Amino acid sequence: MNDDLHRILISGGITSPGELKDSVAMLEAAGLSEVYFGSRQDLLFPLDNKHKGQLEKTSKYKTDIVADRSYQNIVCSYVSADIFDGTHWLKGSTYLYLLEQFDFMPKLKINITDPKQRLVPIFSGNLNFVASEDEDYWYLNILLPHWKKSAYYPVLIYSWDIVSVCRAVEEVYHAMDNVDQLFALMNQKLQGNNNKIIKKELQIPFVTFPYYEGMNRMGLDQYWLGLYWRNNRYDLQFLKDFCGFCLDNSIGKICITPWKSFIVKGISKESRPELERFLGQKGINVRHSQLEMNWHLPVDDQEALELKQYLVNNFDQNDISTYGLTFGISKDVGKQSHFSSIVIEKNPTTEIGLDLEVKPTYNVCHFKDFDPNTREYLIYAQDVDKKELPNLLIELSKAYFQQLGQKKISIKKKDTKERESQKVYQCQKCLTVYDDKVGDIKFGIGPNTKFKDVPEGYTCSVCGSDKKCFESVSLVLDS
Repeated sequence: MNDDLHRILISGGITSPGELKDSVAMLEAAGLSEVYFGSRQDLLFPLDNKHKGQLEKTSKYKTDIVADRSYQNIVCSYVSADIFDGTHWLKGSTYLYLLEQFDFMPKLKINITDPKQRLVPIFSGNLNFVASEDEDYWYLNILLPHWKKSAYYPVLIYSWDIVSVCRAVEEVYHAMDNVDQLFALMNQKLQGNNNKIIKKELQIPFVTFPYYEGMNRMGLDQYWLGLYWRNNRYDLQFLKDFCGFCLDNSIGKICITPWKSFIVKGISKESRPELERFLGQKGINVRHSQLEMNWHLPVDDQEALELKQYLVNNFDQNDISTYGLTFGISKDVGKQSHFSSIVIEKNPTTEIGLDLEVKPTYNVCHFKDFDPNTREYLIYAQDVDKKELPNLLIELSKAYFQQLGQKKISIKKKDTKERESQKVYQCQKCLTVYDDKVGDIKFGIGPNTKFKDVPEGYTCSVCGSDKKCFESVSLVLDS
């Protein structure tokens, strides 16, 4: 996300046509003509300071316009309720009741999700509430900002205690080093909460990523509509007119997805012909190829959009299926907060000289079994050129289908340098490898220099991180 983007926080990604129309009017008053959707189901837009007060005065609703990045939008899977498979007791109304209880703006990322859906990421937050089979009880998976690994809270959380737990954790999380310490303190602060013993560990079923666009049947006499813009630039005039259609046809909710699209549920059979005429008159395409819909890109990043188009065109020309797979493009090398099956990381470039253009290199990574919910992030290829990416992704796509529905197999890292398996040291910020056998000529370190003998002033040749950022890892490569 660009640093100059402001946000309108839409709790859970759920808004009413009236509220969204009001937000659109605010943005138009500030001279804007389009808005972006964010991965945490919020609205993003560039805004200078002189217009911020003007926007707030224009709003009829309690709209939170936020420039401070420390505040976070709450993510929830309400958008999936009633249209995709879900936990038996978790209805759309449950999400709405829960979100209404939040009377503060959280600084921790909070996710409230159904484990039986795939559209909304389950573990992309700091506090991840995941529905259990026990009615109104949730697992809590925690990954606080200063923790390296996530951990499960040792008891199930009651639905109506979620807000009090979130508020209490926000007050103390900086001083908490592990989940046992946090649990002990929460018991002191929240006496009387209706916790429940965990009888079995959370199991996240593998669910194929859904097609989320177009007009689709919902029950016997209703439909849901999904709309997607490939460049994530949503025209404000269209959104305003669409909100007007929803208001005229008694459609109560509009849901923003983490995939930069939106879904409207509960469209009556009688309203469908009028909606189809409306979309046709606006020239709205509702049949994009899933080759391009299952991508997650940084907001307002033209370079990432062009890379995606290049890769999608290669898939299309080679007639490659990616059904069920998701792809992401990221500049956050080594971070495992992604929620796509396969992630293309762009490595940071180094300044060599004013007259020398350095071509970017990329890492290709994926989650174990191509399921982001495993949270086991694997490197497939490192430091590859852009032209190598299509074939690598096609290889991974074929590997995905080969293992689909079978006993899970491990996908070994692609060896682009034909080296055997060995113990190396790896920068934890950009994943650059220091090999004892090779050394680092750029830093004046010759071959066969053990890492422990490398000077303390040594820095990563790619990102400039200190020696202490390197950790010992074993890389298993194909021969």
